[in-house]
Amino acid sequence: MTGSVGGATAVWGRREQQDFRSRVRGCLLGGAIGDALGAAVEFESLDAIRTAHGADGVTDYIPAYGRRGAITDDTQLTLFTTDGLIRAQVRRDTGAWHPPSDVHRAYLRWAATQRDWGPDERRKDAGWLAREEWLYARRAPGRACLTGLGDETMGTLEKPKNPDSKGCGAVMRSAPFGLLVGWEPQLVFQLAVECAAQTHGHPTGYLAAGAMAVIVHSLARGEGLDGGIQHALALLGTRPDHQETTDALQRALGAVRQGLPTPARVEALGAGWTGEEALAMGVYCALVAEDVRHGLLLAVNHGGDSDSTGSICGNLLGAMHGETALPPGWLVELEGRGTILELADDFAMEMTQGPALHSPAAAAPGWLARYPRG
Repeated sequence: MTGSVGGATAVWGRREQQDFRSRVRGCLLGGAIGDALGAAVEFESLDAIRTAHGADGVTDYIPAYGRRGAITDDTQLTLFTTDGLIRAQVRRDTGAWHPPSDVHRAYLRWAATQRDWGPDERRKDAGWLAREEWLYARRAPGRACLTGLGDETMGTLEKPKNPDSKGCGAVMRSAPFGLLVGWEPQLVFQLAVECAAQTHGHPTGYLAAGAMAVIVHSLARGEGLDGGIQHALALLGTRPDHQETTDALQRALGAVRQGLPTPARVEALGAGWTGEEALAMGVYCALVAEDVRHGLLLAVNHGGDSDSTGSICGNLLGAMHGETALPPGWLVELEGRGTILELADDFAMEMTQGPALHSPAAAAPGWLARYPRG
């Protein structure tokens, strides 16, 4: 595969397209599985988890929000991030090229799912994802996400929303930026940071999101996790106020050398409520994972933000190994699996075959119905 900024001139072989699609599917589905595993226990202590579910804690889906395999706001926002990135590519045909604005509009569509009873059929520019009724559900969304998207003003790095917030609500939705494999790492980092500032204006809140995106970017390109972390550290080092995020990633690397992975080692990295802690915990669990199942269970069995750390770990392991490495028993019960697969395949198709779907001169009507240029 060769590529350029935005992937518009990328040339892909068939095998490369299939590998990329598998990694996109793995990233989005893996994150959703981790999210669903942690959904029922995100506010519980480790002792409470073990008391309720046995000495090993969470070993399978636990009913949450009325069903097994239920996802939370982490997956909802990740899906709308993906939708916004596709829309940015499509809108490029019009001469308008500002991906942060397209992602922001996607986040506003997510915000509507948190206050409306269901899709507004009068909105012709909403696209197909915003018409998925199952997404109209509140799943413990973070306050910074709700307030940051409470009006239509877009936060920027110069004037961010919630400038004191460094919660994990930006990092846990940032994996899709890393799937822009035709982009250079520093541009992936910058886009993730700019979009994070739309809700989380503290440097740690948005720099952790940038670091997450760069790590996923390396994995989506077929590189190793260690190398991705080093890329992220190098880019972090160029930014002011990076030390908190840098130190957290360094602690995750150090924890790998301390012995066999345990919940205590995970909890030593934090509770996951802030961006740098959630990133460090998810990264650590992915680094020491024997397989996807082992890594995800390690990522959710702690007394903190279990769904977010599970989601981050799942994004990483899924991007690393592809969809076929995900436990099939968890896949079949995952809420919204069909929607997630559909969106993943649309994203992969846009990034690898976009010129065949649309251009300034012509476009496939079905594609524009799914991803309107407006």
